[in-house]
Amino acid sequence: MTLRFGTDGVRGVANRDLTPELVTALGRAAARVIGNEQPFLVGRDTRRSGPMIEAALIAGLCAEGADVERAGVIPTPGLAYLAQGRDAPAVMISASHNPFSDNGVKLFSAGGRKIPDDDERRVEHELRELAKKAPTGGLEGAEVGYDRKVSGGIKEYVGHLVGALEGRRLDSLAVAVDCGHGAAFEVAPRVLEELGAAIEVHNVRPNGSNINAGCGSTDPSELQAAVVEAGADAGLAFDGDADRVIAVDERGKLVDGDQMLAVLALDLRDRGRLRGDAVVATVMSNLGLRRALEQNEIRYLETPVGDRNVLAALEAEDLSLGGEQSGHVILTDLATTGDGTLTGILLLDVMARTGRPLSELAGVVTRLPQVLRSVEVADRGALGHDPDFRAALDDAQSELGIDGRVVVRPSGTEPLVRVMVEAPTQQQAEAVASRLATAVERACGPV
Repeated sequence: MTLRFGTDGVRGVANRDLTPELVTALGRAAARVIGNEQPFLVGRDTRRSGPMIEAALIAGLCAEGADVERAGVIPTPGLAYLAQGRDAPAVMISASHNPFSDNGVKLFSAGGRKIPDDDERRVEHELRELAKKAPTGGLEGAEVGYDRKVSGGIKEYVGHLVGALEGRRLDSLAVAVDCGHGAAFEVAPRVLEELGAAIEVHNVRPNGSNINAGCGSTDPSELQAAVVEAGADAGLAFDGDADRVIAVDERGKLVDGDQMLAVLALDLRDRGRLRGDAVVATVMSNLGLRRALEQNEIRYLETPVGDRNVLAALEAEDLSLGGEQSGHVILTDLATTGDGTLTGILLLDVMARTGRPLSELAGVVTRLPQVLRSVEVADRGALGHDPDFRAALDDAQSELGIDGRVVVRPSGTEPLVRVMVEAPTQQQAEAVASRLATAVERACGPV
């Protein structure tokens, strides 16, 4: 019985890696580390395995004396919002953008923030202890936890999102929405309708196995075509648990997290709401974002990959905006985690107030050609000890100089090393990325 946290909770193939037995033990471990003083809120996305994982998790929590309030199918940021309002811990069952056969568990401390690294390590330790020795002398009678269904959670969350626009409306906009058959399928259309937007909705019929399947933020091609065909002003595509969004402009071109960060940063700064006149982004953000912000006298702070790292920097510096190129945007005045629906409506709000098309707004970022490679390897840990790889990396960085950038990092959850190269031309970026991918395979061994 082994488990390790990645950059966003734990994930694996449901009923193979993430078995009911393991999830029950995880529930026990979570209750022991986070405590059972407050009921745990539990939510899930639309995966077929969701109810099975939920039942196992609740059994573990209740066995340790924790009560549970089931929020049902709800976006991760919606669950975090409810946890914040109730000052309660929470657990989200989702594998985000992964295929339906995967599932995962994200743990939140009381107040709706993902548990810190120290608590993750304590949960891992408790799991190892449970693997060595099965619990004995458990709680009995009234000490055993109970679970009940939460009513009105979606309504609360929708009200919060509508209220984020402070009475402003989106009546002037036509928007195509792709919910990816995921957790946003109910919330996102309701919010946009209440704000007055004319909407065309796609992929809102989850059946347990169609989440992220050729749709949503993992494959927005259908949405791109729909925006152009309908003559819409914009499109919004969500991932499985709706904590991130990818936008589409009126021409059918993608608008990623870097571009959305720049648009929101300039708008918040102009309205005096960008605390510290700074934005937090990760090492994977395009160099074009840094240049756009610096040209507009906005500070750029860089963190390792992962929304928890972005949030930590935001809180340490008391800043209001940060995020990732993937569309995971955090606005600390309105949320404790990334929120795709919130980001989407705030982007539309800028369009409505300024009367400018999304293509023009997003054009503030001139993206450098960027190549991403995921290299399957036998031993991710060998990368840092190989002198030949270090020499190849130094050569690449020297070749690009100030006109490009290289990031090589092991995946936190998969047997992969990710290589990112930015260069003045696509051809140069491809060539450098290919050389580095070969160097990674030599250092770590191919699968």
